[in-house]
Amino acid sequence: MKTIFEKSNGVCGIELSDSSDINVLENIIPASLLRKDSIGLPMLSELEVMRHYKELSDRNFCIEKGFYPLGSCTMKYNPKVNELLASLEGFCNLHPLQSDEDSQGALELMFNLQEALKKITGMDAVTLQPAAGAHGELTGMMTIKKYFEVKGEINRKKVIVPDSAHGTNPASAKMCGFDIVEVKSNERGQVDIDALKELLDKDVAAIMMTNPNTLGIFEEKVLEISELMHNNGSLLYYDGANFNAIMGWTNPRLMGFDVVHLNLHKTFATPHGGGGPGAGPVCVTEKLKDFLPVPVIEYDGNKYKRNYDLPHTIGKVRSFYGNFGVLVRAYAYILMMGNNLKLASADAVLNANYIKEKLKGVYELPYDEPCMHEFVLSGEKQHEQGVSTLGIAKRLMDSNYHPPTVYFPLIVHEAIMIEPTESESKEVLDGFISTMLKIAEEIRTNPEEVLKSPQKTPIKKVDETLAARQPDLTFKE
Repeated sequence: MKTIFEKSNGVCGIELSDSSDINVLENIIPASLLRKDSIGLPMLSELEVMRHYKELSDRNFCIEKGFYPLGSCTMKYNPKVNELLASLEGFCNLHPLQSDEDSQGALELMFNLQEALKKITGMDAVTLQPAAGAHGELTGMMTIKKYFEVKGEINRKKVIVPDSAHGTNPASAKMCGFDIVEVKSNERGQVDIDALKELLDKDVAAIMMTNPNTLGIFEEKVLEISELMHNNGSLLYYDGANFNAIMGWTNPRLMGFDVVHLNLHKTFATPHGGGGPGAGPVCVTEKLKDFLPVPVIEYDGNKYKRNYDLPHTIGKVRSFYGNFGVLVRAYAYILMMGNNLKLASADAVLNANYIKEKLKGVYELPYDEPCMHEFVLSGEKQHEQGVSTLGIAKRLMDSNYHPPTVYFPLIVHEAIMIEPTESESKEVLDGFISTMLKIAEEIRTNPEEVLKSPQKTPIKKVDETLAARQPDLTFKE
């Protein structure tokens, strides 16, 4: 047998020269699983394959090609040095089942990352296991549930979620068996304290909050909310999706939170978009550290080790120990930035307020408040002139801008959610502002032309209604 990929009768990359070869394989592989016929794959050169994938790559929009103001997703630039460090042989070729003795470098990095995240969030203990933000939410809510079970307070079945929250918040709590109770926002886009007071009883386990919230507004009464929850015997969960706005200026511990998840693939500049990869470490206060998933990484003064012995652990929440390559990238970013993490947040807030002030009036601003790293406009005025928010998003695509998040949060009709991050220059921001103003003028004077967009993208204008009702899922060669 020859291990080459030339003959059409190849089986798993092995050329079968005669029947004796097949007999040999049948002693190794069950006959029912052994392919004897052609796979039917085309024979292509390396150059042809490379050109195919390069063409697909060129069709894809990414942060290296243009402005990506996707609200609540922090699509910031990912320094290429992070990629270099994550690809170091000692990191990328290390098997996750290596012994602790053979993994000291990786364990040291993970321990140091835990310590950095503890300092940044103000928390006392960290797990690096969760693979994404929503997975971190689930882990945090499982931790809260186990905490009350051990205390014997199994009656605490309610979780309060603001009406402006990320959709994963109620989903994560519900998956843990909690009942979801919505609290409304007030006229300034913040949690309505009086409404919250009416919801509090001894069945409430926690409140899940994002601060700044999904409207990009800082919850000014967060300390009062914390006091109300703790006096009720309840806990506070911090959704870290918007943490890019506050690094170095404040932290969840100072606000009174008990559990935090962080999106390393947002705040700490690791690759984001296209489905991953992600990492959602969870940080907790001292009273919750024994409930974290195992293992946690510890240092005894001599060696780093994985500790599986936590008395009330919720168990493992993921295979192995987290998305290690993402952890390497995040640690490199933190080391590189140092105290400049605070400056990154300041610039993100400055950029968002700059765009907001330039666009408000032309586009409706439902909550005219100083914003943090993002803000939410409404395309209601433009909708009345014949073009919806979706039409505005598609028009932006023809000017090499990725559309902002649209139609979210749900409490804003025709929502346009913009997050510039700290990565972009004033020239880029001015170009985006100019394009948004131009689109508004086009809608006012010639809405029919706007409705033809996108016209310059690989896939032009499509009929969404027809696509939804009659999807064509047929593969065509």
